[in-house]
Amino acid sequence: MEFEIVFDQEEDGRWIAEIESLPGVLAYGSTRHEAQSKVEALALRVIADRIESEQSVLGQVRFAAA
Repeated sequence: MEFEIVFDQEEDGRWIAEIESLPGVLAYGSTRHEAQSKVEALALRVIADRIESEQSVLGQVRFAAA
C-alpha cells in the first residue's frame, strides 16, 4: 500500500503535508521535511488504529512525496 503525500506552502512559510486517501491526515511543519515526517508518523498511527480495530489494511506501507 502506497500513500501519496501532497504538499502546499502557506503564505507565512509553513509547509502543509496531507495524505488525501487517509481523511484527516494532515500536518504542518516549518520545513517541507518536517511536515513530511509529521504526516508519515500520523498516517502510521491511523493505520495502526485501523489494524487494531480489525479494519482492512493489507500489504506493505510506503510513502511517495508528490
